[in-house]
Amino acid sequence: MPKIGIKLREMRRRRDLGVRELAARSGISHSTISLIERDKMSPSVDTLSAVLDALGTTLPGFFSDLQSSLPYTSYYRAEELVEIGKIETISYRVIGLNHPNRQLLMLHETYAIGADTGEAFAHAAQESGMVISGSVEVTVGSQKKVLNKGDGYYFDSRLLHRFRNVSEEKSEILSAITPPTY
Repeated sequence: MPKIGIKLREMRRRRDLGVRELAARSGISHSTISLIERDKMSPSVDTLSAVLDALGTTLPGFFSDLQSSLPYTSYYRAEELVEIGKIETISYRVIGLNHPNRQLLMLHETYAIGADTGEAFAHAAQESGMVISGSVEVTVGSQKKVLNKGDGYYFDSRLLHRFRNVSEEKSEILSAITPPTY
């Protein structure tokens, strides 16, 4: 867990507030704020919420901003992609699973010969993708279409949908889903 004190002090200083002024605005003692800023004390949720409110932000905003400042990589080698499917039927390899504040699920999907996702399903998201090898039958609602290498799709995932490899070889899709479901 990252230290929150440094971030809190930075926010206070950006707002040109002294510790005593922040204490008066938040109702938290100046000594407590000082201890928190030096990471000598872990504040309760209520205490941190009061300080953040006085700084004009929220707990979710503070932590998402804090998380986005953690070190991460922008690049992922093939062996670093996380498998969340079944390699022998449908492989779903996630690109950037550990990326902070991830708003997108990016997948490299590989369908074995004859593989399909089973019964049509729906979830609250949007999906888009492109077939990069083979041929995949994509069903969205009552529409069904065979997509070949270079063809793409984009749909509202709240519609029932399913995927099926109709090629005589493995098929691959590069896809994106937002918000991420994994």
